[in-house]
Amino acid sequence: MAPSIDSPQHNDNREYRYTGVEETARPEYGVIVSWISEEATVLDLGCGDGSLLSLLKAEKHIRGTGIERSPSGVQQARKRGLDVFEGSIDRPLNQFKDDQFDVAVCNVTIQMVLYPEVLLREMKRVARYQIISFPNHAFYPNRLDLLLSGRVPRPSLFGYSWYNTGHLHPLSIRDFYQLLEDVKGLRIMKHHGVQTGNILKRMLVREFPNLFQAIPVFQLKKI
Repeated sequence: MAPSIDSPQHNDNREYRYTGVEETARPEYGVIVSWISEEATVLDLGCGDGSLLSLLKAEKHIRGTGIERSPSGVQQARKRGLDVFEGSIDRPLNQFKDDQFDVAVCNVTIQMVLYPEVLLREMKRVARYQIISFPNHAFYPNRLDLLLSGRVPRPSLFGYSWYNTGHLHPLSIRDFYQLLEDVKGLRIMKHHGVQTGNILKRMLVREFPNLFQAIPVFQLKKI
């Protein structure tokens, strides 16, 4: 018997289920935290279980709000005492005023929405600064995997298959630059490639970002 479309699937992230058992911590969190000022107002778009907002509250004493499409994510975030509500982030965010926040954050989520350009425009509208990170689809292991296997690059799927991942719009750093040109009105202030390793590896990450950065993080400013 075929499984119901509503039933949980093994290794399937399309529904973004959060169990509340795991403690989420991502390597780019440290970069994002370092770029946000004390007591800033922050909107976290696609905030998941609220782990980043919780960290920002603890370390930077921010006043934070989050939006998350997953009911289980919202539930876990509220258990942390966070102001998070359920909703889509790639639609007009009419509940927020222009320049209501100091910073709007979208961490490894822009590739998962249907309208990335709408998301970016709304981030520009509601906040003076924007912080965005995403998996770089042009990262060299993905290029090699496509070349050698002739399949959708598996390193970018993080253990999922092409059909059960929530990554709707995989993008590269160059694709992100093109998006910025199309949306207009934003300037790159900082760019960091989250990568560890020896001096040579760090140099390659810095000099050839589209090839060697796995998770780029950008800080933008409205102009």
